[in-house]
Amino acid sequence: MTETASPVPASPVQRALDRLAGIVIAIAATALVGLVVVQGWQVFTRYVLNDSPSWTEPVTLLLLAIAMAMGAAAGVHTNRHFGFFLLHDHLRPAVRRAIDVVVPLVIAGIGAVVSYWAGVLLLDGLDIRAAGANLPQSINYLPLSLGGALMVVFALNRLFLAFAPAAPATPAAPPAPQDGDL
Repeated sequence: MTETASPVPASPVQRALDRLAGIVIAIAATALVGLVVVQGWQVFTRYVLNDSPSWTEPVTLLLLAIAMAMGAAAGVHTNRHFGFFLLHDHLRPAVRRAIDVVVPLVIAGIGAVVSYWAGVLLLDGLDIRAAGANLPQSINYLPLSLGGALMVVFALNRLFLAFAPAAPATPAAPPAPQDGDL
């Protein structure tokens, strides 16, 4: 007889974080599409019109920072970040649980450091204009700061889930009788 875990209904907080992660993924995807459009325009204007706009490089760097930071935060939420999952699955349950607690703490710590220092660098360069675009020189640190903060939120949620009791296993329903079964 096999056992399957019954799905646990998601709490309102979990549903809100899932919605937030969906928005973050949409922002990252939009930034990637914008990156393709801006770089396509750069190539067209350089090689067809022979007149490259100066704003494409700083905008490209900003879109790249947005896609990277939001993608990393969403990866923390979906647990698709770098990890040793095969090793994790072959350890004793107590060690697995310890890893499930330590990893979100490390991720939250890294996210907090990234968020704080990116915020410091953002504020430090707000009064300096970027070359080629009417943007602050430090604007690329804004998505890093927001992405780091989101990493903290999503990692703390993973930490909470690590301490939550596991859903009780319920026995699977017996298979339906087939023709010829007694």
